[in-house]
Amino acid sequence: MSNLQSLENTSLIEQRLSNLEQELSEVKKILSSNSQEPYWWLKIAGTFENDPTFDEVEKLGKEWRKTAD
Repeated sequence: MSNLQSLENTSLIEQRLSNLEQELSEVKKILSSNSQEPYWWLKIAGTFENDPTFDEVEKLGKEWRKTAD
């Protein structure tokens, strides 16, 4: 392998490493923002309270499950 090929390979490896480091940084940002809200369902908990349409859906679901037994 010539010195020129070696330099090209080193440059390619450095570029790929740089790209990986940048992507890892982005993943860490996403994961750290998710860790602040570990329970996503807390945002929607109670949103269907006193909703007659949801109550009907729940009732129909229970009836359907009884027929599946």
